[in-house]
Amino acid sequence: MLFAAGTGTRMWPLTADKPKSLIPVAGKPLIDHALCLVAEARIPNVVANVHHFPDLVIKHLAKTDVQISDERANLLETGGGLRHALPLLGEGPVLTLNSDAVWTGRNPLSQLLKAWDSERMDALVLLVEPGNARGHKGPGDFLRDAEFRLRRGPGLVYTGAQILKTGLLASIPERAFSLNRVWDLMLERGRLYGIVHSGGWCDVGSPEGIVEAEGMLNADGDV
Repeated sequence: MLFAAGTGTRMWPLTADKPKSLIPVAGKPLIDHALCLVAEARIPNVVANVHHFPDLVIKHLAKTDVQISDERANLLETGGGLRHALPLLGEGPVLTLNSDAVWTGRNPLSQLLKAWDSERMDALVLLVEPGNARGHKGPGDFLRDAEFRLRRGPGLVYTGAQILKTGLLASIPERAFSLNRVWDLMLERGRLYGIVHSGGWCDVGSPEGIVEAEGMLNADGDV
């Protein structure tokens, strides 16, 4: 699941005539950076949600196999958006990836698939150390124990990549809601885990983030 429906408020005025997912970074739209990761990880079934300038995203993806989850009527946030897309995604755990970040180093989706343990985990999120969280402001999101089990607290930063079981989505009564609501239920059960990405990561949520992302890609030889 590629999250591509955001309105890109912090990216204004660049999002005045296009969605954030189509803003170019290092010569290609943000969503294409995400699609390259998906292709490298050999993910067979891909869905992207759309809301802001949806027709532009649909046209851009027309030559791919990506299915469209239409949220143009109502923006459903991450949790509601994922639940809305389940008929297209099918059964089983789902990988989700924000489309407004760029990466260097090991493929984030491949890392998650390799570390996934369905017996112990309801979700496995990919994190970075605060010093590696480019374009990000804030104290961090999670702390983890020796077994990689998470708890809330300032520390490691969530990158927007995860693999999770979808059964708990049905327990949230609201139509639009954040996946944080589902994480809270998993935390109560001690079944939310995290691993750390050792490469580069940049949150491209603002025009300044574009410059930082391109600098990171150039420094790491990925451009």
